[in-house]
Amino acid sequence: MPAVQMRLGIRFSGRVQGVGFRASSQWIAREFPVSGWVRNEPDGSVWMEAQGDPGEVERFVSAVRDRLARGITGFDSRPLDPVDDETGFEIRR
Repeated sequence: MPAVQMRLGIRFSGRVQGVGFRASSQWIAREFPVSGWVRNEPDGSVWMEAQGDPGEVERFVSAVRDRLARGITGFDSRPLDPVDDETGFEIRR
């Protein structure tokens, strides 16, 4: 039986653009068995999608929030449909 996959869409707001947030998120993702991507949004927020085992996704998002907390003033997440055959965690523009 395949492992249960969870995908979260997360919006981070605050001082999250122009401060290395996306690169740091990608670096943190290397520590977890997750896939997905992160990008800057026109409104100044950062949108991230992360997928994997539910516990690993939660740990990854917590690590991003903890390590980059200095610039985050807002955080909102919602479940999304998993994406088949996605690998890696990339920065999108």
